[in-house]
Amino acid sequence: MDKTSIYTLLTYLATAGNILFVLWMLFNGMDEGWKATPYQIMSYVGLTFLLALNTYLILRKDRSA
Repeated sequence: MDKTSIYTLLTYLATAGNILFVLWMLFNGMDEGWKATPYQIMSYVGLTFLLALNTYLILRKDRSA
């Protein structure tokens, strides 16, 4: 495998992992009836934002190459 194919594979794995983690957090929130403390809500929203931003930046960088 050359560097380009490894980079492409890692890009897809990171993107899939980020999306699956966000979906898992949403599923757990639904399962708990959306009950959480304000600090938990802030951390979930912050983590979701960071994962979405990470996914966007990874995909954007991949297109520009």
